[in-house]
Amino acid sequence: MKMWSGRFRQPLDPEFERWQRSFDFDRRLLAHEIAASSAHARALKGAGILTSTELIAILQGLEQIGEQAAAAPAFLEDDEAEDVHHFVEKQLVALIGDTGYKLHSGRSRNEQIATDLRLYVRTAIDQIHADLAECCGALLDQAQQTGNAAMPAYTHLQRAEPVLVSHWLLAYVEMFLRDADRLGDCRKRLNVCPLGSGAVAGATLPLDRRAIASDLDFDGPTANSIDATSDRDFALEFVNTLSILALHLSRWAEEMILFSSQEFGFVRLPEAYSTGSSAMPQKKNPDLLELTRGKCARVIGHATTLQICLKGLPLAYNKDLQETQEPLFDAADTVLSLLPLVRGWMKAVEFNYERMQQAAQSGFMNAWAAATYLVQRGVPFRLAHEQIGQAVQICLEKHSELQDLSLEELRSVNQNFDQDFYACLKLESVLAIHDVPGGTAPDRVRQALTDARQRIESIREGAHAHA
Repeated sequence: MKMWSGRFRQPLDPEFERWQRSFDFDRRLLAHEIAASSAHARALKGAGILTSTELIAILQGLEQIGEQAAAAPAFLEDDEAEDVHHFVEKQLVALIGDTGYKLHSGRSRNEQIATDLRLYVRTAIDQIHADLAECCGALLDQAQQTGNAAMPAYTHLQRAEPVLVSHWLLAYVEMFLRDADRLGDCRKRLNVCPLGSGAVAGATLPLDRRAIASDLDFDGPTANSIDATSDRDFALEFVNTLSILALHLSRWAEEMILFSSQEFGFVRLPEAYSTGSSAMPQKKNPDLLELTRGKCARVIGHATTLQICLKGLPLAYNKDLQETQEPLFDAADTVLSLLPLVRGWMKAVEFNYERMQQAAQSGFMNAWAAATYLVQRGVPFRLAHEQIGQAVQICLEKHSELQDLSLEELRSVNQNFDQDFYACLKLESVLAIHDVPGGTAPDRVRQALTDARQRIESIREGAHAHA
């Protein structure tokens, strides 16, 4: 029996019936549907609609459906079920008889899907939080192993200043920690319960909505029944947040690809996450990194799909909302499949510290430190900038570095140069001069590593608490 067929006299066109079904993809919501249905059943008992015996039968039937689905995936192969809600009702009636039809008293599929999706997104956020913490942990472990190894930092993809390798890796930790914060904010906003909203105007039975919300670990019930059944902001916010996370993963992948090329030679690609060429025997290709970069487009595309799907919808529920599910599911699946692989790659990768260190000491990356030397001797920065630029020009003509210029050559640019200038150009001095919070001075980076470890542990604890 269909859930809506009483007023119809003609059957659906068979091709349309197959085409409009959502069970092929919303079956993944089964566990959430069972949890929400169980909470609704307890509320029906509280409202006097179900007897204790009927409640027990329904709850046991729902539990059996979940157990059967877990034990035999083929159980979910149902060509008749329109959606996960129809499937559960069918199976429940098959198990306990007509009492199963009582479960739908006082509720609508509009509020059911809104609830199931909130439960799904909440669960996905908790898992992504845990996976992000592990990714950040792998980055942090690598950062702590680098010691005082240095590398060039780039602006405009040109060498700019030397930084500690650990400082570079911590930049990605910061990106991913922001992603974790955004997911946490999304979780707070979505954690209200639509059950009891009915189809659009609210339930027709005196259901205890606060009890239902508490039963499902929501913070409370939704405030407006019209909004509750049509709202997909939580899905849009979640996928938009995933698109930013995917963008960060793509930037990470792009830089690792660049740095693994022979032109840079900073990164040794782990063979467990690379492949070869079918034509060129010498090749080792960064497949995981390239696919990570490619998957970003997929997630961003899903965020765009959701926005376009929602932008023209009147209140309240419209069937168009069914089309928001597949982009939501695939975006979550994409990120959930990526993060453990990224973590594995980061644990396996090796860095060529010698090559990095050499690169950090050439290309005039001590030029700002040189200008600072003059500033500390009273030279206005704009003039110091100009004069160090003139010194660099002399070096370019001589094919040398700043530290190779004689004191006489330096004083031809500015008389303030003295013998102590050469010490300020050394790598350790250039690193140490950035002794401000967030800078690359070794003591600052060590503190940043400690702070990041604490923040990662906080995310782990939060994910564990929600598990």
